[in-house]
This record gives sequence, structure tokens and C-alpha cells, in this order.
Amino acid sequence: MPSHKPTLLILGGTGEAVKLAEATTAAFGDDMRVISSLAGRTATPGKISGESRVGGFGGTQGLASYLRDIAADYLIDASHPFAAEITKHACLAAAATATPRLALLRPPWRAEEGDRWHEAADMAAAAEMIPALGQRVFLSLGTRAIKHFAALRDTWFLVRLIDAPEEALLLARAELILGRGPFDAASERQLLEQHRIDLLVTRASGGDATKGKIDAARALGLPVIMLRRPAPPPGNTAETIDAALDWLIHEMKN
Repeated sequence: MPSHKPTLLILGGTGEAVKLAEATTAAFGDDMRVISSLAGRTATPGKISGESRVGGFGGTQGLASYLRDIAADYLIDASHPFAAEITKHACLAAAATATPRLALLRPPWRAEEGDRWHEAADMAAAAEMIPALGQRVFLSLGTRAIKHFAALRDTWFLVRLIDAPEEALLLARAELILGRGPFDAASERQLLEQHRIDLLVTRASGGDATKGKIDAARALGLPVIMLRRPAPPPGNTAETIDAALDWLIHEMKN
């Protein structure tokens, strides 16, 4: 029988996950099986090194079963910082299967001089803050967040999504644009000026791919409603691809 090849499962859907898959396949080649799991929320996920699967697991038990099925040796959660449910399932499934787990968390943005950030604990709080801060809002939160702003009938929204939604936007006054990052500060500023945006609503996601809108809002002196990040998961965390690789190498030696 052939010997077992070390197997890594990456919970993906982010730019960091794509880079991690590329880095691990480059570092270990055929000596490691690298599988990236995508939730399937975007129609065009892009090319990913190694193997990939698309779709949910069906909760903690489903993920634990999959870890057993592939005989996973390591699990790296490189999902979005706001994918709290996926991260919770990863923690519980890794514990149930005794699979070493790492959370790859991109560094959060830090407020700089000139930033006008207003932190919101959740979508409902963000919606309540809007009327006092702006009338023409750039909404950068994803499809599932739009419903939380439907009651703001007098507010105009510019909504940017990666893929066109299957149903009409639940907003009385809105324009939809499609685009996938990264977005640089210059193009984001042009977008804000073109649409006369006076307020940005976004998540405190961190990372470089979407930081351009934060820099553009600062340059224009615009207020930003920033959705607070969920608390980081317990256990091992890394902020960079190199740190994640170091953790993986360390685990392989144990």
C-alpha cells in the first residue's frame, strides 16, 4: 500500500486562501495534498493551486466527517474575517477529529489621521446611523447584508457586488455595479466622486484588496461606518502566509 501523503484542508474564499494554496503547493509539491474548500457564493472564484471543492459541509458534523474522509492532517481556516459561522464549525470539527488547526487572519485596518470612522456592532446599528451621517451611501457589504438597509427609503445607495444578485435589490433608491478587487485608491476616489458619495458603509475586513475605498474616503474627508470584526477564534492564529507556512512546517515535525 502507498504511504499516506500529508493532507491539508484550507477553508477558503479569500485572497489569502488562494495565496496560501499557491505557497503550500510550491513549498511541498507532490509531498503534500492541498485541498481548498469554497462556499460557492461567487460564480467565478478564480484559479486555485492544488485540489478544490465547492459547497458547504452541513455544519460541524459535516466538516468533521469530511476531515475524516480525506484523512486530513492539518486544517487552516483562511475564510473571511466575518465568516464567524464557518470559523466556529472549524474550531469544533478540528477538536472533534483532533486535527491541528490554524486561523489565518489578515491584519485589521488601523485608523489613520484624517479617518472619520464610526464603529457599528452589527448591521442594524449601521442602518440606524446612516440618516445622521449621509444621504448618498456606498454600500460595500455583500449581497446578504442589503436587506438590513431596506427601510431607508429616502437614502440613495451605490451597491457593489462581485456577482449579480439572483433577485432585485431590496432598496428603494439604488444603483448596482459589479466588480472584484483589488481596487486602488485612485479608482475608488473617482468612483466616490462620480456618484457624489457622502458616506461609506463597510466591514472592518482588513487586507489590501479593498483598502482603496478606505484611503479614498479619508482623502475626501468622508465618514465611514465600520462594521466591527467578530472576536478572533481561540487557538493558533497567523496574520501572514509566511507565518502560516511556519506553523505548518512546525506541525509536520511534531
